[in-house]
Amino acid sequence: MSFPASLLLLTMAAGAVNAIGFVALGGVFTSVMTANMGLLGLAAGSGRAGLAGHSLVAIAGFVAGVPIGGRLAATRRGRPAGVRAALAVELVILCGITAGWASQGGRPDGTARLVLLAAAALAMGCQSGTIHVAAPAGVSTTYLTGSLTSVLRELATSGVFRARTALVVVMLPLGALFGGLAVSRAREAAPAVPAALVLAALALAWREAAPALWWRESRTDRGSRPAPGYPQPDRPL
Repeated sequence: MSFPASLLLLTMAAGAVNAIGFVALGGVFTSVMTANMGLLGLAAGSGRAGLAGHSLVAIAGFVAGVPIGGRLAATRRGRPAGVRAALAVELVILCGITAGWASQGGRPDGTARLVLLAAAALAMGCQSGTIHVAAPAGVSTTYLTGSLTSVLRELATSGVFRARTALVVVMLPLGALFGGLAVSRAREAAPAVPAALVLAALALAWREAAPALWWRESRTDRGSRPAPGYPQPDRPL
């Protein structure tokens, strides 16, 4: 089975939001909290209060977003509907960012920049929480160091190339490319790029067997069973 297109689109959206955040919202990332923690330490050590503040805002926004996405995706009243609701919330946040960004002429500063950064990190936290609950173990769309490590480890130790996992990894820099191009060539509408990608992912999730191709049982229900349609976690994709 091919990798669900909705997950690929969400990964691209995360790359675009990260690029926009890094280029125009204070030089920090919106979903890669490991990097932001490193930037926070660097800022503290070098006396860069601005960078420290932006790092803290991004971390706080992400931390607030994860339980929102996770709670919605894990709802007992029809988990596929909960997943769609979580993606819809992310989309609403991104649309709000697009409107706020445009109101600032694509060049937010001061308080507006901090608010938009917090909202972008909130959206990425929401997506991360959703995917953590809804997708097979080991699948991520917002931070892919583990996925990249897995691909390289399998290739080095057994000669097996996890093509589908590698494809997800590629989607993040591709999304960052689109986000960077949007900032440089259509700055006032740049956040519309990730918003459009999440909208497309939501539309596909509505059609992907509701969305059975990538939904899995909650941690308390699934036991040791693998996600439907996916190989065991210790087997190559």
